Amino acid sequence: MTAGNPLRDGPQPRQRSPPALHPAVVPAYPPPESDADESWVWSQIKAEARRDADAEPALASFLYATVLSHSSLDRSLAFHLANKLCSSTLLSTLLYDLFVASLAAHPTLRAAVVADLHAARSRAPACVGFSHCLLNYKGFLAIQAQRVAHVLWAQDRRALALALQSRVAEVFAVDIHPAAAIGKGLLLDHATGVVIGETAVIGDNVSILHHVTLGGTGKAVGDRHPKIGDGVLIGAGATILGNVRIGAGAKIGAGSLVLIDVPPRTTAVGNPARLLGGKKGDDMPGESMDHTSFIQQWSDYSI
Repeated sequence: MTAGNPLRDGPQPRQRSPPALHPAVVPAYPPPESDADESWVWSQIKAEARRDADAEPALASFLYATVLSHSSLDRSLAFHLANKLCSSTLLSTLLYDLFVASLAAHPTLRAAVVADLHAARSRAPACVGFSHCLLNYKGFLAIQAQRVAHVLWAQDRRALALALQSRVAEVFAVDIHPAAAIGKGLLLDHATGVVIGETAVIGDNVSILHHVTLGGTGKAVGDRHPKIGDGVLIGAGATILGNVRIGAGAKIGAGSLVLIDVPPRTTAVGNPARLLGGKKGDDMPGESMDHTSFIQQWSDYSI
């Protein structure tokens, strides 16, 4: 890159410790006490973006426009979401203003953004950096858009909330009703085909893989969707139907059909699902991503 390029000569990210590194060097993954530090995460994203712009000139303009030209994580996210979700009749400038205003007015949304970034970085082996998640993980982007739609729903701006839901479904193939209540630290891994219904509730530090449905059982109205506890892991293709409760630390095996409550720290597997014994200890499958520890209780299949 030539001298004077804003990617190289622009303001450098502040580092607390150690002192500021060369822009092309990305510091190591943060210690646990930094998990909620938005400024730390933002500095890592900018460092990663500078490194990638240096290494791949074809992406330099994109990285500058989406990351390096912005003063904060929330403005970068708002810009990226607005450009992803805009259409010929839903303008990017309108969406940008909407996302910026919502994130500025609700600190809990910004905290959830940071927690979701950490979730992807620590649980998804293919996630090579915070900027990779911010820019390329459609599950992460779909969750952030839904959080803003949830705010709109609560403000009785339901037409706009539903329009945003529709655009997210079209662009990301992820359909989450704006009324659904979602905790922080959520990972939608791969994300394609995820459907989450109107009265669903999802706790903190939950991991959900692709083609998962949290749905109802028919035409009944009212409270009709699953309630997912903290630290739950839901495997690919699993379907959970009705107003059932999945206890904290439970595990739903891939391809399972769950129609009943699942106690905490219990595995549900099969179609229809049957319950396997509870697991003691501090391990939370939603964070450890342990998909197979139950297998010997369910089958003689060897891995």
